[in-house]
Amino acid sequence: MTRTIQQLFDLTGKTALVTGGSRGLGLQMAHALGEAGAKIMLSSRKAEDLEQASVELQAAGIDARWIAADCAKDSEIARLADETLQRMGDVDILVNNAGAAWGSPAEDHPIDAWDKVMNLNVRGYFLLSQAIAKKSMIERRQGRIINVASIAGLGGNPEGMNTLAYNTSKGAVINFTRTLGAEWGKYNITVNAICPGFFPSKMTAGTLKAMGEERLAAHAPLKRLGDDEDLKGLCLLYASDAGKHITGQWLAVDGGVSVVTGG
Repeated sequence: MTRTIQQLFDLTGKTALVTGGSRGLGLQMAHALGEAGAKIMLSSRKAEDLEQASVELQAAGIDARWIAADCAKDSEIARLADETLQRMGDVDILVNNAGAAWGSPAEDHPIDAWDKVMNLNVRGYFLLSQAIAKKSMIERRQGRIINVASIAGLGGNPEGMNTLAYNTSKGAVINFTRTLGAEWGKYNITVNAICPGFFPSKMTAGTLKAMGEERLAAHAPLKRLGDDEDLKGLCLLYASDAGKHITGQWLAVDGGVSVVTGG
């Protein structure tokens, strides 16, 4: 029988692991998944931030727990996967959101900074996806993987920005999403990407200060930056049965910036 729209978006009984989930976009997506009924495991590097985020989610009636882990390190990724599965059971939804940025002119970009960005933003996504899929999703023939990319992965830098490693990593995430979605479709695992534009956050604070929120908002057809609700709908679509026939895709949530810049 065809389900109602409420049933298609319902995540009751599902478990989601959200990296970079202690604040900003990760916490917003954790709220979306939890509000739809999922149990949430948050992860980031700092235990104090995770504890505060879990309290916030629990106050909203969401079953939320946390594990501090650095997703730039192979051993930490393995521990995160194993501990999540031990404490929560099978993982139905993986949100790869942990990320880093670095600003520097290309000719002077430090190699260690390049490696830091790539290890977290690309290698970390791959290793955690692989671990969760092999230990939970593939055998059960079900899973949803959501990769957070960026409109920075769709083109070059706007004037005044020098984020070569970040842009390169997010372009890689988009093609990682396409390729993994094609390969793991046979396991009924969907893999999709979200490409946010400018959202006020700790990571974007320097850019917003340097370029000005009003100036950045003016470049968007909708004349605004992203807010605390704008990723919720797409995240839930990708995570739920409402999006069960979508895989290998990316969608920009940027107020239309990528439309006018040709991304």
